[in-house]
Amino acid sequence: MNGSDEVVPAPAGPPHPLDWKFSQVFGERTAGEEVQEVDIISAIEFDKSGDHLATGDRGGRVVLFERTDTKDHGASRRDLERMDYSISRHPEFRYKTEFQSHEPEFDYLKSLEIEEKINKIRWCLTANGALFLLSTNDKTIKFWKVSTEEALQQSREQCYALLSRQLVLPAIPSLLITYKRPNIPHVQEKKVKKISEMNIDLSKSMGNGCIASSSNSSSSRPYLANGGSPDRSYNYISNDFSFPPGGIPSLRLPMVVGQSSALLAFPMNAVIVLRLKQAGKNRLNLQDLVSSHESSLVARCRRVYAHAHDYHINSISNNSDGETFISADDLRINLWNLEISSQSFNIVDVKPANMEDLTEVITSAEFHPTHCNMLAYSSSKGSIRLVDLRQSALCDSHSKLFEEQEAPGSRSFFTEIIASISDIKFGKDGRYILSRDYMTLKLWDINMDSGPVATFQVHEYLRPKLCDLYENDSIFDKFECCLSGDGLRVATGSYSNLFRVFGCAPGSAEATTLEASKNPMRRQVPTPSRPSRSLGNSLTRVVRRGAEAPGVDANGNSFDFTTKLLHLAWHPSENSIACAAANSLYMYYA
Repeated sequence: MNGSDEVVPAPAGPPHPLDWKFSQVFGERTAGEEVQEVDIISAIEFDKSGDHLATGDRGGRVVLFERTDTKDHGASRRDLERMDYSISRHPEFRYKTEFQSHEPEFDYLKSLEIEEKINKIRWCLTANGALFLLSTNDKTIKFWKVSTEEALQQSREQCYALLSRQLVLPAIPSLLITYKRPNIPHVQEKKVKKISEMNIDLSKSMGNGCIASSSNSSSSRPYLANGGSPDRSYNYISNDFSFPPGGIPSLRLPMVVGQSSALLAFPMNAVIVLRLKQAGKNRLNLQDLVSSHESSLVARCRRVYAHAHDYHINSISNNSDGETFISADDLRINLWNLEISSQSFNIVDVKPANMEDLTEVITSAEFHPTHCNMLAYSSSKGSIRLVDLRQSALCDSHSKLFEEQEAPGSRSFFTEIIASISDIKFGKDGRYILSRDYMTLKLWDINMDSGPVATFQVHEYLRPKLCDLYENDSIFDKFECCLSGDGLRVATGSYSNLFRVFGCAPGSAEATTLEASKNPMRRQVPTPSRPSRSLGNSLTRVVRRGAEAPGVDANGNSFDFTTKLLHLAWHPSENSIACAAANSLYMYYA
């Protein structure tokens, strides 16, 4: 105090452990339901805003989800906070659209079958309301645009093509049109919309389908049958058709009554009327004709980046400049420009002159989130290399090397296998790198290459069973990892559809085990295994107390190697996690 009234605040302690709750599940399996191989989720990724989520599966499909709870309030979160508006923190997503990204292929030159499985998905910058993303399988990267504009253009082309062949419409007093979305979960059926009457004057129609011109126009400005003015030409109409000079005032296209915008403007309405005429009825159930902005999304492949990798692609990563990205396979990392698909630049090549001298391979690569000249890649020997693109065009020499020294006398047949890093992620500010090997999570400070600043034990209880894991190939499973947006927590998956959340703030002992189910805390224990924080601690120095029963982990839970949670993602700004258990997508919040 020193005689003054000023109170020195106590240092803030570590954050309290989060209380995780179930939010949503998509594709939940019923009891006894068999999971198809093509439906198993193989990639998950949030976009930078956190409003969209993409998943890829082994069947080559990409499914997009859109967040809905932030839009229901009709204002930004900042504005609502100023109004002291109580905001629900329960995140809700809904199905948005899906498309087939990759198909199975066969390389006849190498007699190699290329699977359609999606290995990675990365979101790109949005533009003009359209969504852009990259997806890759083992050999080919594709750049996708998802927007409503593509659907509108398609509907216009279809409409004009129909109008060019068939222009005379029967007099229909009024139309009631109902339409349904496909059988998709969490999608509501649209209401019945009433369309205004049509005033087709059949007395002015000709037998051959052409309509004579009329000078009795109800408006000072003449309109053509397609709703435009006669001085505007359309390339969509066939050359053998011509509009009368004065237009066709007797044809008035239907318009939506009221303030509803369920039906789009002219192109969609004209197609509806023409289909009604062809069907010979005044009520139509539109299964294939989309008629709202939310259901008219179309995915178009804008570019294909192929024939640049001899080995399987394991990573793609966007650059912060918004113009380039990298793709990595076992031996090389290539730099691409999003606008150029015909060429790429090889920036890392670890392939030796003699393949017998090969000692390690590239397992993961990622760009720095803010510095466009920096990237990191990991290897099968458990090391992470930081590369600066300003040093040289070919970045075979790294600027920094991050690896943990092996404890003396601890080497075994499995040492290199379990040390192999399966995934790396930069923190949001780029200061830290999170790495996942088979046994642990490690957090690295890019300013300190002497060792990890924190090590979190994930599979230490499996150490006595490494022989069995090797026999059934489970030891080669590649688990992903993720960091929270605030950098205070990390997460990764495990077996038995479990995932672990650890606190990485100084002094934090948070270590939570959750199960990918509607009751995530079912497998929770009061005292889970705690992370080791000393830089000198290694996996082999963990003291084991007592023997474990076969098939039981350190927490007393039975584990199943056939159910594994490999893929998960953390929301960029909130404590929300999406994780994949086979074909089911589970979402949790805290």
